[in-house]
Amino acid sequence: MFTFQKVQDIVNIANIKIGGQPGEYPTVLAGTIFYNKHSIVLDPGKGIFDKPSAEKIINRQQELSDETGNPCMVHIYAESTEAAMRYLDFVSNVTDAPLLIDSTESRVRMAAASYVSEIGLADKTIYNSLNMAVTEEEIEALTLSDMDTAIILGFNAMDSSLGGRMELLENGGKVLPHGLLETADECGIRKKLIDPSITPMGNGAGVALRMTIAAKAKWGIPVGSGIHNAPSAWNWLRNMGEEDKLIYRICDIASTGIQQMAAGDFILYGPIENARYTFPMAAMADIMISESVADMGIEPVEGHPIWKLV
Repeated sequence: MFTFQKVQDIVNIANIKIGGQPGEYPTVLAGTIFYNKHSIVLDPGKGIFDKPSAEKIINRQQELSDETGNPCMVHIYAESTEAAMRYLDFVSNVTDAPLLIDSTESRVRMAAASYVSEIGLADKTIYNSLNMAVTEEEIEALTLSDMDTAIILGFNAMDSSLGGRMELLENGGKVLPHGLLETADECGIRKKLIDPSITPMGNGAGVALRMTIAAKAKWGIPVGSGIHNAPSAWNWLRNMGEEDKLIYRICDIASTGIQQMAAGDFILYGPIENARYTFPMAAMADIMISESVADMGIEPVEGHPIWKLV
């Protein structure tokens, strides 16, 4: 293993700390809820869902977090503004964990940024994400909000190489007039999290791992990803028969450890129901990483899986 010469930032969101040297802080894990075709969602447009089931799976993630020492966040996906508000109200009443608000529609993300500012949740909510498609309207909405934490996405459709992704963040990469890190500063985003962007297997998925190391080495900013998106978009894996579905799940969960070994600080591990598999595996990886740097001056923090499970 290794340590970074660059001082590593520690981002504190609702008393959850993200970042640091490999082996220092446990990996923060975010399970996704209300995602597309989630069985507990009855009407994704209106945000109507099975509340007892939602509370049960959120609490189960928290229980596993408490047991293993890996902090958790709840990644909320919403298809509409109405749904986003309903989801935020519900989840914030069930858990004190940080919330990530996400949607494919920028208008939904913007409305959510305004809403959490109105109801006093801005300090525990992460904007997901600032990306190459950012508009002046979105920048203005974030600037007017009280949110100060966002994921900065390294996806560069014009150049998906390591250089292209890094340049997008640093100077706009011939896509934007300014780098996304500068744009984040303009929006009042003090707490930055970088996501290198996971592309499909065979289309540069592994570049995200290399960028994790490169970004932490260059900027010292916490880095993580939704790495499970690589195996979940892998056609060979998806086309397996019903009798081999376990193989799909194994690859999906195992991808978390791959990102951890590449110095990832946080991971969006996919459906929150997978918490029962993901937390033990992530804790194991964190313990091994911590042991591997024990003679390099890195001391794991209190509550790290190595202190709770070994």
